[in-house]
Amino acid sequence: MREILGRRRRLLSRLLGGRSEMTEAALTFATRWQWPVIPGVGLQPRSRTLCACPDPECTVPGAHPFDPGLLAATTDERMVRFWWGNRPTAPVILATGGRAPCAVSLPALAAARAMAALDRDGMRLGPVVATPERWSILVAPYSLERLGELLFAKDFVPGALRFHGEGGYLALPPSGTGRSRVRWERAPLPGSASPWVPDVEAVVDAVVDALTVRGVSAPEL
Repeated sequence: MREILGRRRRLLSRLLGGRSEMTEAALTFATRWQWPVIPGVGLQPRSRTLCACPDPECTVPGAHPFDPGLLAATTDERMVRFWWGNRPTAPVILATGGRAPCAVSLPALAAARAMAALDRDGMRLGPVVATPERWSILVAPYSLERLGELLFAKDFVPGALRFHGEGGYLALPPSGTGRSRVRWERAPLPGSASPWVPDVEAVVDAVVDALTVRGVSAPEL
C-alpha cells in the first residue's frame, strides 16, 4: 500500500511539471533564504482533519515533524527535492533558531489589534505567518538565555504569547494543516535574498505594550 501511495505522489509531481507548489516553497526557503526545513507529517489519506501521526488527539494535525524528525531539517537542495518529490503535498516545517528566524506568536484577534497599534506607531515588522487561530511574527534568532532575561525584566507578560526558538518549529505558507491553510499576513518582499526580521526585544516590547497598555481584553490573551 505504501508503495502504491508513493507511485501516486510521484505521478502527481510529474503532472505538475516535476515541482509542486510545496516543492517550490520549500526550495525557496531552503536554498534562497537558507532556512532549514523539513516535511511535516501531513494528514491521513482521504482525511482533511486527522493527523497522520500515531496520536489520535494531535493538537497540530499535519503541521509538525514526525519521520524524519526535526533534527533532519536542512538547506540542502538535493534533500529537499527528494523529500517533496516523494511527498509533493507535505507541509513545509521551519526549524526555528540557529541561523534561522525564530517567532513570537499570539491569538489571531489580539495579534491583529496589536499589529494595527504597531503600524500606527511606525514599528517595522518582517514577515508574519498566519492561521485562523494564531499569527506568528518572525524575529531574528535568539537564545533561551536571552529570552529568559527579556521576560524576567517584564512586570507582566500575557500568557497567550508563545515563543518558537531553538529546537522549535513553525509551519510556513502555503502549507495545509488539519485546521486551515497557512498564509502570509505580512509577506516577504518579492525577490528577497533573505527576508529582514526584527530583534525579539523590539517585538516583545511592542507587543506587550500594545496588549497591556492599549487594553486588549483578557479573553483574547
